Order: sequence, then C-alpha cells, then structure tokens
Amino acid sequence: MSGRPEVLFPLFADLETLQGVGPKTAANFAQMQIAAPVDLLFTLPHGLVDRRRRESIRGADFPSVLTVEVTVGRHQPARNRGGAYRIHVSDSETEFQLVFFHGRSRYLEAQLPEGSRRVVSGKVELFDGIAQMVHPDHMVPVSEAIDIPEFEPVYPLTQGITQRTMFKAAQSALQQTPVLEEWADPALLQQKGWPSWDAAIAGVHRPSSQDAVATTDPNRARLAYDELFAHQLTLAIARSVERNNPGRRSTATGKLQSRTLKSLPYKPTNAQARAIEEITQDMGSDRRMNRLLQGDVGAGKTLVAFMSLLVAVEAGGQGVLMAPTEILAQQHLEGLQPLAEDAGVVIALLTGRDKGKERQSKLQALARGDIHILLGTHAVFQPDVVFSDLRLVVVDEQHRFGVRQRMELAEKGDKADVLVMTATPIPRSLALAQYGDMDVSILDEKPPGRKPIRTAIVSTDRLAEVVGHLQKAIAEGKQCYWVCPLVGESEVSDLTAAEERFKQLRAVLGEGVVGLVHGQMPPSDKDAAMQAFQDGKTSVLVATTVIEVGVNVPNATIMVIERAEIFGLAQLHQLRGRVGRGSAASTCLLMYQPPLSEGGQRRLEVLRETEDGFQISETDLQMRGAGDVIGTAQSGLPRFKVADLERQADLMAIAQTDARALLERDPALNSPRGKAARVLLWLLRRDEAIRLISVG
Repeated sequence: MSGRPEVLFPLFADLETLQGVGPKTAANFAQMQIAAPVDLLFTLPHGLVDRRRRESIRGADFPSVLTVEVTVGRHQPARNRGGAYRIHVSDSETEFQLVFFHGRSRYLEAQLPEGSRRVVSGKVELFDGIAQMVHPDHMVPVSEAIDIPEFEPVYPLTQGITQRTMFKAAQSALQQTPVLEEWADPALLQQKGWPSWDAAIAGVHRPSSQDAVATTDPNRARLAYDELFAHQLTLAIARSVERNNPGRRSTATGKLQSRTLKSLPYKPTNAQARAIEEITQDMGSDRRMNRLLQGDVGAGKTLVAFMSLLVAVEAGGQGVLMAPTEILAQQHLEGLQPLAEDAGVVIALLTGRDKGKERQSKLQALARGDIHILLGTHAVFQPDVVFSDLRLVVVDEQHRFGVRQRMELAEKGDKADVLVMTATPIPRSLALAQYGDMDVSILDEKPPGRKPIRTAIVSTDRLAEVVGHLQKAIAEGKQCYWVCPLVGESEVSDLTAAEERFKQLRAVLGEGVVGLVHGQMPPSDKDAAMQAFQDGKTSVLVATTVIEVGVNVPNATIMVIERAEIFGLAQLHQLRGRVGRGSAASTCLLMYQPPLSEGGQRRLEVLRETEDGFQISETDLQMRGAGDVIGTAQSGLPRFKVADLERQADLMAIAQTDARALLERDPALNSPRGKAARVLLWLLRRDEAIRLISVG
C-alpha cells in the first residue's frame, strides 16, 4: 500500500490553504498540535453561544448574550482618551447602548451610521440601570445577518488564536472535507441512529441545537466511535501480525503441575483453574501467546504464573518472571522456592546485586539450562544474560514495562510466549484501550480462608485514640503499616510528614519498634527497613506509598492510611490489600482530615462497603476520569481527541468486537469496507497500523 489516499490530500494540505490563516496564525496553531486542516476538524467545540435572534432585549436575564435587530441612534464620543464611546440604539421595544473603549469615531461612524438598521450580537449587562452591550461580537447589516450562526461553537484556544480565527478556519476546513466511503457497520449506524462521517463532522462544527456539545449527541458519538474503532483496529492489526508470527508449541505433560497441586494445602479457585487452562492451551498452540492476567489483590496470580512457568519446563524449556523491584523479586523467590522444591525444578534469582563470580556462575548455569526458572528485575535484560531455551516470559505489574520491553525480553527466547500480570483491576473500557492487543484472563475470586478486612473511616481528630489502640495491638504481637500521604508536589514535604509521624510514634511506642521507608532513601536502606519489618523485628512500618506493590507480610493485620481522602480509590484498594494476607482478622483505618468533600466521602464509603477491586475501579473511573485511574503519565493510555472514556465506555467494547470481526473476515482490508477502514486509519494518523498491514 503506497501512501496516503488521494481523497484525503486536501485535509493534509498546509494550514495556509485555509481562509484567514497566514504563516503567523499557522505558527500559533502549531502550539495546539494543529498542523493540517484534518487536525482542526478533530478539535471539537467545547461549548456553544446561543445567538438565536430575538425581537427585543426586554425581559431577558442580564447578563446574557443577546442578538437583536436595532436602529442606530446618536453617537456620543468619549470625553477623554481611553474613555467610553457610546452609541444609542433601539430595538422594537426598548433602548440600550453599544459601548466601545478606545473607539475611533471615523471607524464607528462608517460601520454604524446614524439611522441605519443593524443586527448586533453580544453580552448585554446592566450598568447603573442602563443596559449596555460592550464591544459587540457581531454588528452587521441586516442582509448579512444570515452569517451569524444560531449556535456559535466555542473552541479551545491558545495565544494568538481568537474564537473568530478558529471558527473561520474550522468552517474553511469543512469546505475542503471530502465525502468518504463508509467504514462503520451499517447495522450499527442504524441501531444507534448515527449519521455518516461527513454529516457528523459538519454537524459538530455547525451545531443546530443546545445539546450539540453533549457526549450523547449523535454526531459526537459517531466521531468518538470512529476514533475508538481506529484505535481498536490498530491494536487488532498488531495482534494479528503478532499472532501470525509463528510461535512454538510448548506442550504440557502435567507431570510437574500435578506434583505442585498435590503439595498445595488448598485447591485452586475456579478462576485460577480456568486461567491455568487458558494459558496452557495458548502455550500448546503454534501461535505466540500474548496474554494479560488480571487479578484483584490477593486473587492468587502468583500460583497461576508458577503453573504457567512449569508448562515451559515440562516442554523442555525455561521460563523467566520479571518483577519491577528487587524486593518483589526476592519475595517471589521466597514464595515460590517451596513450590519449586516440591515440583523438583531449579529456580534462581538474578538482580543488579549479583556481581563478579556469583553472577558468572548463575549466567553459566542459565546458558546450560541448569536453571529452569529465573526470577529477576531489569537486570535480566542485559545482553550477557543468555538462556538455553527460553519459552515463557512473565512480566509482573505491567505498567512499569512498556510494550517494547515485553517484546525485547521475548526476543531472548526463540518465539517465546508472553504473559503479563497486573494487580490493578482496570475497568473493562480502559483495559480494552490499553491492552486491546492482548487476550485477557481474569481472576475474580479470592482463595478460600481469606478473611474479609474490616474497613473503618476515622477523622484525624481521633489520632491519639488510634495510637492508643495500636499500642494494645502491638503488645499482642500484631504488626501495622502506617501510610503517610504524598503531601505536596515536592518530595521534601512528603519526607517531613513521614519523618514527623515516625518520631511521634517512636516516642509513644518505644525505640526499635517503629521503622521508616520513603522514596528518598537509598535502595539498600529501604530494603533493610522492609526486611526488619518482614522478619518481625519492627512492629510498625511508617511509609510513603512505596509499599503498595506486592509486598507480603502475613503477620501485618493493621493498615492505617492518613489523609485517605487525597488518594485515588485504586491506590487505597491496593494499599488495603497489603493486610489480610494471613489467617488473623485484619483492619484498615482510613483517616481523613475534616471537612470531607462530597466526592471524598463517597470514595471512602465505596471502600468501606466493598472489597471487589473491579467494582471499585468502575466507581473510580466515573469519579476521577481515565487518566487518573491508571496514572496517564506512565500508563501508555492513548490520548483521544473526541472520545470520552468515562462517558462513552460502552463504545470501546463495541469498537473492539467490530474491529476484530472486520479483520477476521478481511485480514488484508481489501473489501470495500476494508478499504474505507484504511482511509479512516490514514485520516486519524494511524500510519503504524497501515505499515503493519503492508508488512503482514
């Protein structure tokens, strides 16, 4: 496929082909990432000004924007420089004034000669009981009033770009917009009552009703769908290219798996059994596996990962499990060592700490195939780490690793399968946006024997009381996490907050009882403090949020979170999941600083009422928006210009089904609808997807 289709040339032309855009304006548009007419089309108005004409300003609520036909009366120039130039006008029922500051007589007399009829539109306010329209937005002869739109779109702006420039440029871009062949499923258009693409794009920029800026407006919904469909098509193409990359069959014998299952003190949940089955099947096929294992806190992802790694070993190969930090890699080792011994497989840990001879001998054992399962951090990416036969890569906590790194690691094996684990329950619409190229297994049950965590909401006024209870609990041998908030933007203020609390608790509870962990510490001090807490040497660990991912201390049964109201729901849910890992009943105290906002209160109550991470994440999405739920900075979530992931979440699932179905039927996108879909990919600058098709 050669290049951009000719029908789209006008939309990708220079901005200066548009009315009213010269080099300077084009440079200003560039600040808004607007480089061609097509970018203007997808910069949608976020508001409307109602400029429907009325007979008179009488009876209107002031201040408001009004549009009326007037007879121009006498001019009253300013008495001093910079004063107000007033023109008296009358509509069919009453009089008011047009006011201009720095008004030039010659210009105003030419524009608004006394006795002429004009249509004026602008904001009318009362000053000292006199109605005034200061600097009207429009003042035109009656014959030209047809150019004033009834509903004028209001656009986002930047320095040097006015509403008028934006409006004119957008209207000019519309005139260059071609009619395109339909890429959406006709049945879907009919069911939703959506217009064609060109009607939708015109409708958004030439609104005809008050509701035109709502996400429910058919024009907007249609364009949002196109954007999500293009995104899902890109992911589906990547997925099919990935799947056509031949994989290797890793056939399970079940020998090692059954030993492990025998040695477990409990039976895996149905969800775990189902996930193990899905992964085993994927690994046994000749396609490369690319699967996401999504499980709530404490749903038993580690067991599923271990059973998957055993498939690789049963098939005569090796597996690697990557963790984001040394502490987590170390913890995986402690958790999996006994299982590995029961199964009779060799497991080893490789981190940045391994140096010299020790590292060399591990690398040699790995290359010989004497190590079956390697656990590690980023250190396993290094070029001198060579496997004998790597068949499965398991990546823990996806959002710390990009897609590229997953692929790099998979390259260390010959067509290795990839399994990504995440403990963040993500709402379905976001999971589809972020992981749409992957197949998903979900763990939505808790293993037996886990006791529910009691969650209470307490005001900071009761701090002394909380510390008193803590003293009792410690005397009974219990352990507690005390999480301090990330206060300001600066690490320094967070640090002081954590250090203050540490000193205060140490004073009450005694020396050596309280440990401290925060982001500014050297990693070795952090590990030492965590280790002391894990070994039960300290009873309370004061921490900033560095502990949220995966740390396992079964004896810790109390979690205190200060200023819980400023945390995100998903984060609070993750933190709470650090307790309740042993057999004893656990408590989580959410401490808030009064007064609580309505939203803050609702968030804390959701946590008190449920431990279901998926339900919590859906609420979080409704309340905070997509970027915050996954933390957009590092999430790899695409930025959508039209689609609103919170309010149009249902469209994402439809788009995925639709995109995958189209590719199943027409893998090369050569049918009429396939060709139209290619045009959509070009239109939305999804060039990489198009490259993949031409390669595939």
